[in-house]
Amino acid sequence: MKKLHLTIATEDYDHFRDFRTGAVQAEGIEHTWLMPELHEIFARFTFNREWDVSELSFAKFSTQVTRKDPDIIALPVVCSRHFRFSAFYVNRNSKIKTPADLKGKTIGSPEWAHTAAVYMRGWLSDEQGVKLTDVHWYQAGTNQAGRTEKVELSLPNGVKLTRRDDTTLSDMLAKGEIDCALVARPPDCFIKGHPDVVRLFPDFLEMEEKYYARTKVWPIMHVIAMKRAILDQYPWVAGSLYNAFNESKNRAHSRMFEQSVSRYPLPWLTVYARRMRDLFGGDPFPFGIEENRPTLEQFLRYVHEQGIAHRHAKVEEIFPKGMMVEART
Repeated sequence: MKKLHLTIATEDYDHFRDFRTGAVQAEGIEHTWLMPELHEIFARFTFNREWDVSELSFAKFSTQVTRKDPDIIALPVVCSRHFRFSAFYVNRNSKIKTPADLKGKTIGSPEWAHTAAVYMRGWLSDEQGVKLTDVHWYQAGTNQAGRTEKVELSLPNGVKLTRRDDTTLSDMLAKGEIDCALVARPPDCFIKGHPDVVRLFPDFLEMEEKYYARTKVWPIMHVIAMKRAILDQYPWVAGSLYNAFNESKNRAHSRMFEQSVSRYPLPWLTVYARRMRDLFGGDPFPFGIEENRPTLEQFLRYVHEQGIAHRHAKVEEIFPKGMMVEART
């Protein structure tokens, strides 16, 4: 039988490497795999659907999948995930010591539909009493001016958002024009050691471990999206892709946990990796739906509350129906 040819675009992840290079095969599928710059992947798939299967920001995906008659769907495959308490950078002169001090302040993010910011805005509202309307929000590129929103929004009533395309969040934070930057990548002013710019939570690692232990939320940043038209014609493709992605990830974990060979040029990495494996109950980077349900449910609520999703979607809506039943032997 002739194999179905698909185009796939993702970042160069170790957990996708064996699938990309052909060491792992997706049954019935051959592929052309592209790896443009990450935000180029998001833009080209969002605006033009230039490939069949694509890595996509979870926030941007949530907007598109909740449109009327959406043309994309997700696989329960995680490209990237991070805890984000490290993502708050503040100017010392703003006298911000606790999350509550952010009330009445200015916070910048590169986009409103910025997945890292979605989680932390939700956390501020849920657990710290800092509502969306308590802050004046700014949008600008983190380190390069001119970054724009890529999806349509419907901001909640009372939310103040000012867009700046003539400057960067890094410059605004360093000059004290904003009090805080909530960004996935450290701003240049922090990297270069600006004396007034610090992390709000220098103990972020301890905070994140405690947060996971309490909530079982392990934030997903990027997912694998694909065109619905492909599944309409070839329903078996979802399972074949998922199995290949999952096997590739498991092989990457095996390399990382292996203690007898130094596969990565860092000391004690395998010790740390095995500690993470134990902390996360055997799989520190789980794929699948039930394994990620607390995270998925929380995020779908957040994107609706923050005016990014068109409606409050259920977990079952964003994945192929065949993915909802896990096969066990």
